[in-house]
Amino acid sequence: MKAPRHRPRPVAALVTGLLVLLATGRAFPQADPPSTKAVPGAELRVYLMTMGPGAAVWERFGHNAIWIDDPSAPDTSYNYGLFDFEQENFLLRFIRGQMWYWMAGFPAEPYARTYRRDNRSIWLQELNLPPRARLELREFLRWNARPENRFYHYDYYRDNCSTRVRDAIDRVIGGAIAAQTTSLPTGTSYRFHTQRLTENDPPTFTGLLLALGPGVDRPISAWEEMFLPMALREHVRRVTVQGPDGAPLPLVAAERTLFESTAPQPPDAPPSWLHWYLLIGTAVGALAVVLGGAARRRRAGRMGLGVLAVLWGVVVGTSGVVLAGLWAFTDHEMAYRNENLFQVNPVILALAVLVPLGLAGWGRMARWARMTALGLAALSLAGFLVQALPGFDQANGQVIALTLPMHLGLALGLGRAFRSAP
Repeated sequence: MKAPRHRPRPVAALVTGLLVLLATGRAFPQADPPSTKAVPGAELRVYLMTMGPGAAVWERFGHNAIWIDDPSAPDTSYNYGLFDFEQENFLLRFIRGQMWYWMAGFPAEPYARTYRRDNRSIWLQELNLPPRARLELREFLRWNARPENRFYHYDYYRDNCSTRVRDAIDRVIGGAIAAQTTSLPTGTSYRFHTQRLTENDPPTFTGLLLALGPGVDRPISAWEEMFLPMALREHVRRVTVQGPDGAPLPLVAAERTLFESTAPQPPDAPPSWLHWYLLIGTAVGALAVVLGGAARRRRAGRMGLGVLAVLWGVVVGTSGVVLAGLWAFTDHEMAYRNENLFQVNPVILALAVLVPLGLAGWGRMARWARMTALGLAALSLAGFLVQALPGFDQANGQVIALTLPMHLGLALGLGRAFRSAP
């Protein structure tokens, strides 16, 4: 949920009927009763703006903002998803999980046009806030937008552009959103939403499948699910606030679609690609076995096995270094205790050196290559078997389906190639 540095959009989209807005002057033109006009804050209108997914990976999670309609000032949209690639130590902070995002207000209608231009859906929900709460929210957002207050430590799931919008609204209605959603189950998890929203990008899907540990697999509440702008839009519809007479009123007073995207929308559930991962893993593993047999007789077989081992060692071994580093040296808590280290670990890097040397005639290197591959296959198999034990419940079946056949095939292939090595 991020936005390019030069534009006020971190992962979002906004506005449709610009002509309607220009014609009416307001998205919801109803007037407050004359008797309330003298009440501070009665002249304000507050809208939750939700922007649908975009094409880029960082736009797939959608975006949102708070639109303050103030007759005494230009309408302003407050956006919590801003970052800058040129910020000092940006890359290092990103790697460490210590990213600094900030919020700012933008003229609402031009801001909305940027999302319509990108073919991103835009919805407005007018919030049924008492005048005091509208005024308090406007003043809080203005305070939050000051240079000394605007920055915050970004977390993809627990403190992002959507949870900040949720919290800003919740603080002016006495915690009504939290009270009504914290214990409400959703039947989903952080991984569930991450996978369904990245299904259009298989490499990213696979990378996140590898990098995220068991922390993203636990069931989440409706409060937690509002890390997604679309989930926030959905859940606030069921929240009630206390009306002037003490009776409950719906938090959402009215809704309007400003722009409907023509792009395909993300699926409601993540794809099931287990069979594809298993097919790819089995094919590569079988290729390693075939090349291992050919390596004893033909130079082409030795070269093919060497190239495969180097690619496997560099790509998968480097991935293992990343997984271990995320756990040991960063603040990416959702990558901790990653059981994928059974399948993808730094030791695999050794094969990129040992196998070519063994194929070149270094007998001791051949022996070490064979033993290393056998040990890695045993570790991968152990990662599959421990799924039956309590505490090992990470949803990584697709990773195992991809890597276990490869490990077994490479161990068998090297065993055939180096059968007579001293």
